[in-house]
Amino acid sequence: MSIWEYANPTRFMQTSGKLLPTVAVLSLLCLVIGLIWGFFFTPDDYRQGSTVKIIYLHVPSALMAINAWLMMLVTSLIWLIRRHHVSALAAKAAAPIGLTMTLIALITGAIWGQPMWGTYWAWDPRLTSFLILFLFYLGYMALWAAIENPDTAADLTSVLCLVGSVFALLSRYAVNFWNQGLHQGASLSLDKEENVADVFYLPLLVSIAGFVLLFLALVLLRTRTEIRIRRAGALIARERLS
Repeated sequence: MSIWEYANPTRFMQTSGKLLPTVAVLSLLCLVIGLIWGFFFTPDDYRQGSTVKIIYLHVPSALMAINAWLMMLVTSLIWLIRRHHVSALAAKAAAPIGLTMTLIALITGAIWGQPMWGTYWAWDPRLTSFLILFLFYLGYMALWAAIENPDTAADLTSVLCLVGSVFALLSRYAVNFWNQGLHQGASLSLDKEENVADVFYLPLLVSIAGFVLLFLALVLLRTRTEIRIRRAGALIARERLS
């Protein structure tokens, strides 16, 4: 069995229809467990107090904001190379979800930053690159909406996705590229000394798993919707011709 079989809309609809309920339930469980555990059963930080608990929303949403764009990059490349419509529709479906994740990351970052930095916003490398990523999401969605021909829209948005990937990577590695700035280092790292304490780390992993599964569930749901819209449009076009 080849992975390209799932580029067939019928096969994708069958498989995603079976997976979607399970993924949705698992995402709900992880989110409930992770957020309740993190907000109500972890201690206050000795420096940041209770404000540290916003990490359970900020870090997962920031990770998904970046990885949603990278997922769009992969599916856009598949469209450009192999011309599979499901991949283009999956990229289109992921964009509003990634936009929402980016907005959550920006808002929670501002709320977290105010008591720590004394300001809601600073032109920090990571914050600035995240703001640019947010604007790329808006531009990507606007470009899809502005072009009537779906194949042309998929081509142009795929090119835009390639350009925006630079800022997605900068959002992830800005702290490594530039030492200056207010934003702290990574909360999750292969280096144990850079990780948050275990008491915060474990519920954070559960919250991240919940966000990942939520993103997957929403992408499957929205891609299925996009396929139905495409099919309905094709049927309407046939009726007009006949």
